Amino acid sequence: MNLLPSETISILIVDDHALVRAGIARLLADEQDLRVIGEAGSGEEAIEFVRLNLPDIVLLDARMPGIGGIEATHRLRSLAPQIRIVAMSAVASGVIPSQMLRAGASAFITKSVEVDELLKAIRLVHTGQRYVTPEVATQLSTDPFNEKGGLLFDKLSRREMQIAQMLTDGKKVSQISAYLELSPKTVYSYRYRIFEKLGIRSDVELTILAVKHGLADDAREMDGLPRFDRIAG
Repeated sequence: MNLLPSETISILIVDDHALVRAGIARLLADEQDLRVIGEAGSGEEAIEFVRLNLPDIVLLDARMPGIGGIEATHRLRSLAPQIRIVAMSAVASGVIPSQMLRAGASAFITKSVEVDELLKAIRLVHTGQRYVTPEVATQLSTDPFNEKGGLLFDKLSRREMQIAQMLTDGKKVSQISAYLELSPKTVYSYRYRIFEKLGIRSDVELTILAVKHGLADDAREMDGLPRFDRIAG
């Protein structure tokens, strides 16, 4: 009797921490219906991978250097609308969950979930359903996919959000200019509009606000590694 699954779900793991990628890959290897076909350390690498290979599911870290998880989600969905994105983050609160879901992610889970919940999210998303880990759903109250908006950072455009993240990551205007292929004057213009929309006057205030709303790293993300209970020693 053939006990193998009739369909295998192909998965790309995207996280800027190699240990996290390796841990998740090891956990998924125990499941007969799941197959990890690649790993990427950034949104940019994920996009290049998807240009050549088409996974069913992308497990995507919401907080990464470079273009970041939100912009990567936008681009991946534009490049290959049929793929499903399961967003992951160390924190459940703040702007990141709603922004990732609105960018096109089909699910959002925290990295502290049990393995069974990760597997549940992957399989549900593969069938066309959406999933939000209960902790995140509670934070987002009665509008888990934030279709009505309403959060402070929702005032920012897609490009403004991208630049705001880069500023809070410590990037200088010259670096952002070169990376995004925009003139420094244009980046300064975006920076001014970001400050105006958020009611702030400096990069320091932006960083404080970003940490408060979960857009930037804080001490809580120190505990963001996935659980390795099922990884063989």
